[in-house]
This record gives sequence, C-alpha cells and structure tokens, in this order.
Amino acid sequence: MIYRNPEDQVVDDAVIKTLIDTYGERVTSLPPVAIVIAAYNEAGAIGPVVKELPAEVCGLATAVIVVADGCADSTAAEAAAAGAMVADVPVNRGQGAALRLGYRIAREGGATYIVTTDADGQYNPAEMATVLAPVLAGEADFVTGSRRLGSQETKDMIRRTGVRFFASTVSLLTGQKISDTTFGLRAMRAEVTGAVQLSQPQYQASELLIGVITHGYKVAEVPATIHRRRVGESKKGQNPLYKLHIPGVNNFFYGARFARVAYGTWWRERQRSKSSSSSSSSAAEPDSVARANGSGPGSVEASASSAAPGGSLTTDAAKRT
Repeated sequence: MIYRNPEDQVVDDAVIKTLIDTYGERVTSLPPVAIVIAAYNEAGAIGPVVKELPAEVCGLATAVIVVADGCADSTAAEAAAAGAMVADVPVNRGQGAALRLGYRIAREGGATYIVTTDADGQYNPAEMATVLAPVLAGEADFVTGSRRLGSQETKDMIRRTGVRFFASTVSLLTGQKISDTTFGLRAMRAEVTGAVQLSQPQYQASELLIGVITHGYKVAEVPATIHRRRVGESKKGQNPLYKLHIPGVNNFFYGARFARVAYGTWWRERQRSKSSSSSSSSAAEPDSVARANGSGPGSVEASASSAAPGGSLTTDAAKRT
C-alpha cells in the first residue's frame, strides 16, 4: 500500500504492531472472510452489532476487525468484549482512514474477502451473504448493497434526493450504472483494496467505488435494507453548526463534501488513465489478452500480482517498525 501522507503510515504501522502484540496469530492468520467496521464514539451500539455478526458467511469462516478511530468513549473496550479484534487508533482521522487501515489489516492478515458494515446497526447482518455471494460465484469483484433496489426506513427526503443525485452523477462520470453510492454493506475480493488509491480520510465510499470501476474491476449491486439508527446519532455531515441540528444543514455539508470527493476522485482517476495510456501504448495489448484469459482487473480470477502487493501483516509490520 502506498501512503500519500507519511504520518498516516506511521500511525497505521504503530497500531498494527500493537494489534499483533495483542492478538498474535489470530490477526496474522485470518480466516477467508474479514468483516471490517470503522467506529467513532459508538459505545452502546458497537457491542450489539459485533455480537450479531455471523461466524460464517456463505459457508466461510469470518473474523471481525473493528477500527476504533480516536474514540473518546468505551467503543474499543465494548467491541473487544463482544469478540472483535480492535485496532485502537489514538487520533480521529475519519471513516475513510479507518477503513483503509481495516482493509490493510484484512489483506495482509491473509483474508481472501472483505465485507464491510457500519457500527451503528443500520445494516442487516443476514444480508452479508447476499453481497458476498456474487463475489464467490465469480460474477463480480466488488458488490455493494442498494437501498434503492431494496428498502430504507428513513423518511428524510433531502437524503433520499441526495442518494439519487449522486448515484446519477457517478453513473454518468464512470459509465457504470449505480443506484446507491454510499451504502455501507459491501463485499469485495481483498486484493481490490490494495489496487486502488485510497487517500480520502472521510467520504471514502465514493473514492473506493469510483476507483474500483475505473480500474476495470467488475462491480455489481444487490437489493439490501438500511434501518434506522439504533443508538446515538449520525456522524455524517459534521460541521461548525452540527450540534444545533438545523434541518437540512448537516445534509448540505455532507452533500458538498461528498461531491468534492466524488468529482476529485473521478478527475484523479481520469488523469491516471490518460497517463497510463500515453506512457506505454504497447501495454494495452498484453492487458487485453490477460483479461481475455481471465487474469487481469475486470476478471474475478485476477491474480494478486495484478493488484498492489498485499504483503504480510507480520513481516510488513516488522520492516516498518
């Protein structure tokens, strides 16, 4: 994994070293499926969420990794008591940075697949099989649930309108039909997370989705459900006026920031694609052959060498510390 900010690598390396010291082979030899959760001040919610997660998904054993992102409450302790392996980050950097660390732990710990869900209990753990099944069947490299194909309990019309708007925008930018760009219940081949650039500390849902699409991986959506939050309040759209709870203001801030990340990621990936094409026109032919043979991005049989090297959680942590 390439870090754009050296300070992020320093933080992540230190957290991983502590994680290995705490959990040993439990984290360095993960089962096939790693369930990754980013959590920030979710005491009261994270415990029940972890306890309800399945020990197996589609017949494959799971391990739960919770990244406690600079929490000021008992989130980390509660998650650990519920049975999760907890990466306790000392500073709050944002959901994107937390998930990036979780992906790295899963990938370098040997997990073949990653499933993500939220810490607030809004997603149904029984639907993890629904998002993972197409990946296991070889139909997709990355699968996201969709509330628009499934159902949602929220009656917030501003948020519903935003979901439709950004889905249409990302579909237009990438040429891939997407109905829900921010759904937190997702499944993917672990190596996919090492192949795309993940630099956003927050609003990483669109960065990962756009990156996966523009790298040529197969993306699919499945119907899924989003429930009302059980405990606490949403952290989305936090701003100087956040605690005033002025109707529409938090949604506005969230939408503006999400748009900045989505358009910025699309532009970055567009420039990367142009640069790759101009640097070596001859590289396109072997790549096309590889895809035809089922061994490049866009094929679910892509080899690990087609992605950024995953490395080993044990050896990589040793080399960096």
